[in-house]
Amino acid sequence: MTTTAKVPTDIAIAQAAKLRPVAEIAAELGLADDEVELYGKYKAKIRLQALARRTPHGRLVLVTGINPTPAGEGKSTVTVGVTQALRKLGKNAALCIREPSLGPVFGVKGGACGGGYAQVVPMEDINLHFTGDFHAIASAHNLLSAMLDAHLHHGNALRLDTRRVTWPRTIDMNDRALRSIIIGLGGMNGGPTREDRFVIIPGSEIMAIMALATGLEDLERRLARIIVGLTSDKTPVRASDLKAYGAMTLLLKDAINPNLVQTLEGGPAFIHCGPFGNIAHGCNSIVATQLALSLCDVVLSEAGFGADLGAEKFFDIKCRAGGLNPEAAIVVATVRALKLHGGVPKDRLGVADPAATRRGSANLRRHIRNVKKFGVPVIVALNRFLTDTDAELDAVREECGAEGVGVELCEVWEKGGEGGIGIAAAVLKLLDGKGAKFKPLYDEKRPLREKIETIAKEIYGAGAVAFAPAAERALEQLPALGLGETPVCMAKTQYSFSDDPAKLGAPTGFTLQVRDILPSAGAGFVVALAGDIMTMPGLSKSPAAERIRVHPDGTIEGLF
Repeated sequence: MTTTAKVPTDIAIAQAAKLRPVAEIAAELGLADDEVELYGKYKAKIRLQALARRTPHGRLVLVTGINPTPAGEGKSTVTVGVTQALRKLGKNAALCIREPSLGPVFGVKGGACGGGYAQVVPMEDINLHFTGDFHAIASAHNLLSAMLDAHLHHGNALRLDTRRVTWPRTIDMNDRALRSIIIGLGGMNGGPTREDRFVIIPGSEIMAIMALATGLEDLERRLARIIVGLTSDKTPVRASDLKAYGAMTLLLKDAINPNLVQTLEGGPAFIHCGPFGNIAHGCNSIVATQLALSLCDVVLSEAGFGADLGAEKFFDIKCRAGGLNPEAAIVVATVRALKLHGGVPKDRLGVADPAATRRGSANLRRHIRNVKKFGVPVIVALNRFLTDTDAELDAVREECGAEGVGVELCEVWEKGGEGGIGIAAAVLKLLDGKGAKFKPLYDEKRPLREKIETIAKEIYGAGAVAFAPAAERALEQLPALGLGETPVCMAKTQYSFSDDPAKLGAPTGFTLQVRDILPSAGAGFVVALAGDIMTMPGLSKSPAAERIRVHPDGTIEGLF
């Protein structure tokens, strides 16, 4: 990712692009007319019957990265650019990424569709309401919330303990005021007064459910299993008890169909579901990935945040649930980010410092080793900036060479697919080497405590795990709810291997603090909350929304 003045803004590039009709892209993939539902000229949903008619045969490649920093890494940009490069090499390739959330779009960074000449389009639509998937999830989630409180109002025949209600409400916006609220202040007909909270839609269990469901029947079964709270004797009350799951499935019947759009170079891009990687499992949907694998020979799929979160959950949760077999991985980094991990202040990242680059590479090296623990071969994609010096690049090559891993420079932001040819060729070499022997990190049948400790020690580098009283109670209670033999979804800061965002680099020997463990019975995992991680973000003092506007002619500015 060089930073030259000749490259326009992301949105200017996207708005100037000449798009292909999405029906043409679908036809090239071999999809029949009855398998494609057009949402205008450049967006489509692919009906699940298309997957039922085909068998996945493609090769799956994961794109992950180092722990994110304010310096930027460019994981989404690499995913798009390398897919474009693979197509330039004559490969039938596609990408599978997540849908952006309005929270970050208006909160911290503007758009989330790649960058420069490695983007998915139509960028404005994808970043905003797209095909309505997030709205459908919000409707289904809040329907269950409404039916829960209506049940309480009309006598509470299920004997749900209002102090033990665990089902929140949801909205797709960063709003710290909704983290803890009181509802039911409208008098006798206003429903019971109780504490409640909101989570952002990417942290909703229904988002996780839709991302992991393998079809409409599986979706309905998962929705029915959702635990909304407990009775006074700690018996779970589920969505099935409230008779809500049928209507919830109806609201999601179109949203579960994967979305098809395109890259700037006209190749297929499947964008579906958007669970966050720090509070959820951070992967696009199983059905989108399986569909892409049934239509294409090579599929690149991105997982959220660093490999300690996104990649671990991709391997241990998504691949396990979907029977997926990843055969290669790309770990994305930048010299600037490595220098920040090496202790350089943000305002000094443009100054050459090979020693700091080498120190910060400890973060990259641990991520490389972690991915290898899953039996998946790795290559490093180094997004290049103009300020990177040869000595700094050589330092990264030497550090990665010590792990037996090659480094390819990446210039897809400036050059599109042409700037990713080296990485694409290296990926194909990994696939041809047939060295992948994928295996999850842990046996899901093992006790919850052991699984959490395995992740903390093997992936994060922790010396120990401390379980708060609430977490200890959950360790006793969750197996009784049928959630003892499930994968674990860790929720922690994305900025560090530890639960302290200030611990950059590759810290070791720390104690990971687990404050609670929550059930996600519909998703099929439990969520371990580490440190002070929040499931509802807040807006910054100067959010991206301040710089976004639409002009009278319909053009948009501010989405990068």
